This record gives sequence, structure tokens and C-alpha cells, in this order.
Amino acid sequence: MRISTTSCLCPFLVCLCFIQRCYGASHHVPAKVLSKNQTKLANGETEVHHRPKRGWIWNQFFVLEEHMGPDAQYVGKLHSNSDKGDGSVRYILSGEGAGTIFIIDEVTGDIQATKSLDRERKTHYVLHAQALDRNTEEALEPKSEFIIKVQDINDNAPTFPDGPFVATVPEMSEVGTSVLQVTATDADDPTYGNSARIVYSILQGQPYFSVDPKTGIIRTALANMDREAREHYTVVIQAKDMAGQVGGLSGSTTINITLTDVNDNPPKFPQKNYQLYVPESAQVGKPVGKIKANDEDLGVNADIKYSIINSEGANMFSITTDRDTREGIISLKKPLNYERKKTYTLHIEGVNTHVDPRFSYLGSFKDSTTLKITVGDVDEAPVFSMDYYIMDVYENAPSGTEVGAVTARDPDSRNSPVRYFMDSKEDGERYFRIDESTGVVRTTQPLDREDIPWHNITVMASEVDNPSLLSHVPVTVQVLDVNDNPPEIATDGEVIVCESSRPGQVIQTVTAVDKDDFANGQRFSFALPSQLPVNPNFTLKDNEDSTASIIARRRRFNHLTQELYELPIVVWDGGEPSLSGTSTLTLRVCPCQRHGRIRMCQGEAFLSSAGLSTGALIAILLCIVILLAIVVLFITLRRSKKEPLIISEEDIRENVVTYDDEGGGEEDTEAFDIIALRNPAAAEELKFRRDVRPEARQHCIPPRGHRSPSVELDEVDVHEFIKQRLVDADLDTSVPPYDSLQTYAYEGQGSPTGSISPLDSPGTHSEQDYNYLDDWGPEFQKLAELYGEAESDVTT
Repeated sequence: MRISTTSCLCPFLVCLCFIQRCYGASHHVPAKVLSKNQTKLANGETEVHHRPKRGWIWNQFFVLEEHMGPDAQYVGKLHSNSDKGDGSVRYILSGEGAGTIFIIDEVTGDIQATKSLDRERKTHYVLHAQALDRNTEEALEPKSEFIIKVQDINDNAPTFPDGPFVATVPEMSEVGTSVLQVTATDADDPTYGNSARIVYSILQGQPYFSVDPKTGIIRTALANMDREAREHYTVVIQAKDMAGQVGGLSGSTTINITLTDVNDNPPKFPQKNYQLYVPESAQVGKPVGKIKANDEDLGVNADIKYSIINSEGANMFSITTDRDTREGIISLKKPLNYERKKTYTLHIEGVNTHVDPRFSYLGSFKDSTTLKITVGDVDEAPVFSMDYYIMDVYENAPSGTEVGAVTARDPDSRNSPVRYFMDSKEDGERYFRIDESTGVVRTTQPLDREDIPWHNITVMASEVDNPSLLSHVPVTVQVLDVNDNPPEIATDGEVIVCESSRPGQVIQTVTAVDKDDFANGQRFSFALPSQLPVNPNFTLKDNEDSTASIIARRRRFNHLTQELYELPIVVWDGGEPSLSGTSTLTLRVCPCQRHGRIRMCQGEAFLSSAGLSTGALIAILLCIVILLAIVVLFITLRRSKKEPLIISEEDIRENVVTYDDEGGGEEDTEAFDIIALRNPAAAEELKFRRDVRPEARQHCIPPRGHRSPSVELDEVDVHEFIKQRLVDADLDTSVPPYDSLQTYAYEGQGSPTGSISPLDSPGTHSEQDYNYLDDWGPEFQKLAELYGEAESDVTT
């Protein structure tokens, strides 16, 4: 198949139409297209190769975009080797746009475009061609694929999709400093012709900026552009296709360029000389004036630090920088005095804190000026000779006693007279008054150091001519001590006396207190009242170290006989003159532990240590009663429970009764009382004493030290004693029914050695010391007291 096209731009189209359009309409030279199975020979003839392949010759078709003619645009021609020109071959077309955009002549195979195409929407179309026998509708050639490409024309202008732009560049930048790169886009085909070849140029912004025609980079074109002179610039950049040639399309964008600040300007004071009026009454530390240096820069580049560079001004004034206003705030360091100095000269310097070394050639970034301060004279309040006064006066001094004096003067040149008075808002007026002319402070009533040892008052002074100007001064008055208070015994409560106290034993050491103040320490002496008879129970010993000891004079105190004793004590202080006082102490007798270790009664100690209220004690007692009831109930239930007869070897208990006798058989129910196993105490009650006569069983056992078995059986011999015991054993129904061994501990009578039993020696005194019972705890306290009483009885 052969292909024809109307375009002269494609060298691959070798149809007749191609020759006519390229060389003109007057040259109609026919050209034969060789098929793939033909070869041209040297003599001009062609050799046909008979191959079973198809006879199509394929190339790409091209069609111009944006065709605006009235007729359809011719695209190309299809031709098959099977086509003899007799109309027996029918050509059909299928694929993208077939029948709508592209149509084909079924007889001739000419392809035409019926619509205007846009390459920016679709660059090519894929179609399929086939040749059929018109009569049989059989395919003469297999279906083949070909492409129709839309050929580009310059119909799209360049655009800046990201515009307009905003850019910054530091002021004073060098020529050629890059500012911004702009990029334009063109929708035309960049691979065909110059339709998408863009060139940049600057339309507005010269001579300050330039643009690279190929890259679109904007650079500075003028040196030393000053922000303070001009800050904002508008630059218009144009992008033109067709490499900038005539007829090319163009687009433009705007770039707003701002110069950023650098520190290229030093601070400048508007004036070289300033004047400032400051009254002498200005307060120290408060601002008295402001000064400012101008800096055309911005931000940190305009920060200024102010300083006073001469000593005259730096000693009296200070200057700081206000960060918001960049002003120098002048403050007073010391009080001004018009009478001493009336003017001050300050040399003030302002320096940039952030200096750019690139601009050091412009000079030092600082400036200085002179400030002359004039001190104004004002009527000042009186000035006291001291910042505060400390005075003293003895207590009990009569009213009108002079305490001290204050002095104030008028600092002004007029030296006006001064009037003194006290602050009426304070309580000092009740105790003191001041002479309004001389400033002498006196008492209004006797003072008591024990009531108020120090008085703080405020004295005020004013000029007689101008009472509105006041000055204040604090005055502290110390009240000196005199010996006007008798001493007293220092006790926290009652003195505890143990019942077991012995003569000479120290009951308690007492001290004294005195409200008066002694510079070298308090010294006290003690004694019992001389006008009273001798106290038979207690005496007092002065330890000569401002303490005294209460000593018992007898033993055997009993709180049941007398619980409270009173002991008056006279105490003298060491003052001039010496004063004395009598204090009566209350002594309480308590049954405390041996050797008087506990000085509080047991009942009181319990209550005081617990620190509980009555309601809390009742609640505690109620809880104890409930617990005791629970314990009793538990024991009752446990006793009522039947215990097993056989006890395991591992069951070890407190009272174990071992029964090792052999019984009399199954019918012997009296062999042994089982109660002995369950309650050994009950079994012990049934036993008879074997060291006395049987008649003694009918009587109660005498107290220790009053009876002895050997005394009662003095006339009974051993034979009668054993005989009587044998009769008792035979008549006893609780003994086993078989023979058993009876053992008696009777020594008999007439022994020349006597008995070694302690029961026969009631009158002997034991030399053993029972003081160790005190160390066994409160459980043995009563036992220790009993033995102690016994020892006391023996000693008596």
C-alpha cells in the first residue's frame, strides 16, 4: 500500500502530492512508490519479489493544528498493491477519531480531517486501516495500525504561573547580587521549532536591576542602593517565545522588591548641647529627664546604648536605654543640694550595639552631646542630725523625767526656726511628750519595764514659717530595770512524794524566777520561814547555785493517811536592795515505784500521759468490757466442748498429767479419777498432806511462821504416825483397790539435830535483798512492797 500526504515538512512522504507541493504546481512529475517486494535495478527496471507478506507502505501522517479553512484538511492517502484502479478495493478506517474527525474515501483511500485540532489537548491519534474486496468483503490485507500526529504551531504565549512575586535584597549590596529567579512556561511543543523557546527581558526596573535572558535570574544592577533613600522597587519581567524573534508571543509578570536594612548609619544627636532643670527635691533613683539620638536604621541595627563619660555627671546621675522608644532615661543617683552645687555638666555618648564590620569604612557608629543640668532651689523640710535616736530611762521614774533630746535644722539658706511634735497616731503620746522648741523628750507617767521594755515613737519636725513641710525620725526608748519584783518559786504543778521515801532523800530540786533583769545573771537563796515551827516531815537545803532541794525528814508516808502536804519556802534575789518572796508548794503522796523512780501518781500518770477526755475514757472502757465478754464466752464454749481421751505426742500443753498405774480391769471404774487428767488442780485438793497427823487435815493451814508440823507432833512417835496413816489409806475410797506405796515425810521426834525446815523458824530474819523485784516490772510491784514492809517491820 502506498501513502500520500500534503505536508512538505516530512521527508518520508513520497507521494505525488508531496512532489507537487514542494516543487510547485507546474511540475507534475509522477512518482511511483516502490513496495516492499520490489527492487529498483541499475538500468531503471524493477524486480518484483513475490513474498507472502502484505504490500502496505507505512509512514506517520501529520496534520496542522488550528486549521481554519472552509474545506476539510487533506491528511494523506492509503493505497494497496492489490488495488488495480478498477474500484474493486474498498478502504475502511477505524480507531481514534475515525468517522468523526478523520474520514476516508473508500475508493481512493484519501484521508481528510473534518475538524480543527489542538495539539495542546491531544498530540496524536492512533487509527487502523484495512483493504477489503468490494465484492466478497474479504480482507485483501491484514488490519494495520498507523499514527496521525498533530503538528504544533505557535499559538500559546509564555506565562508566569507563580506571579506576581515578592523579593528582598539587603541595601548596599554589590552589583550582580542575586535577588530572585522567575520561570515562565509555554504550552507549545518544545521539541518542534522555536514555539516554546523563551527569552527574558526587563521592561521596568532599570537601571537598578537586570535579568538573565536565558535563566530568568534577577540581579542588582546598581551599587550602594540605600534603603533610607528608597526602600521599595517594582520590576516588570517579560518572557517571549520564538527565541525573541519578531512575531513571537510574550507574557510578563511583576516583582515587588524591598531593600532590607543593614547598619550603615551611625546614631546622631539632633543637638550638640542640651539643658535640663532638676529641683533639689528630686528623689534618688527616679527619672529626671530624657535624651534621644536618632538612627535611620531599623530593628537591632538602630539599638543604642547611652553612657555618661565624665566623672562629674557619672557620680550624681545614671542613664539607661528605653528599649521601646530608644531614649536615654536620666536618673538621680544621689540627693541634690542647691546650697552645695547649683549646676552639673554631663557628657553623654550614644553607641550602636550591633555594628556591621563591612561598613567600618563609614566611621565610628557613635555620637556624643553635652547636657547641662541646673539644680532648682526649693523650700525643704527640716533635717534631723541623726537618722534615728536611741534613748533610755529607768523604770518607775517619776513623770516628767528627761529621756533625751532630738535636733533638726532648716537646710535652706533662710535657716527658719523648727518646731517639734510627736506623731498623734502612735501610742507613744501616752508615755512621752516633747518640747516643741528644744526637742527634749520627757515621760508622762512612770514606766514599767516588765510591762513594755522598749518604746518606739516617731518625732516630727516642721518649719515655723511653713508647717506643711514635715520630716520624721524614729526614736527608740529603752526602759532600764530596777529591782522592784520579788522572786517566786518556779513550779509546774504539785511535787510528788513517794510513799517509800526515806529520811534524807531528795524529793525535788526547785528553782526561782524573777521578772526583773539582772545583767550578771540571777542569784537566789532559799530557806524555810523562820517564824514557823520546825517542819517534821520535810526540810530545805540551799544548794547555793540558785536552786534548793526538798528533803524528806521521815519515812513511811501513806497517801491514805495524808495525801497532801504544804511547804512554804522563802526565796531572796541578789538585787539592790534585795527582795524576798514566800511561795507555798503542795506535795502529793503517791504509791510510786521503789527508789522513787516515778515522780507521778500511777493513776494521774496514766491519765496525763494519755491526754484523753472523759468521753474517750468511757469509750475505751466500754471496748475493754466488750472484749472481756468475748473472751469469757470463748472460754466457756471451749470448756463445754468434749476433748479427746488420747492426746497426740505432738500435742504439747502446759499441764500434762501422766497416769502410769495399771487398772483393775474393765469393771474397775474407781481405779483412777479422770478429773485428774482434765483438772490437775482439783486432784491436788483431794490429796492429803503426808507430813502431818490426820487430825491436822480438819484445820486450815496456819500462816507462814506461826505453825510447824514438828511442833504439833512432839509427843507422837513414828510408829503411831504410820499406823494412823495406814488406817486412813484403808478407809480412803479414792485410792486404787490394790496395794500401793505410801510415802510420808515425817522425821519423827527426838532428833538431836533438830529440823532444818524453815517452817520451824518463824522468828528468823532472812538476809536476802529483795530489791531486784523492782526490776521485774509492775507485775511484781505489790510483792516488792510486801517484802519492803516486812523488812521495815523487822528493822523496827
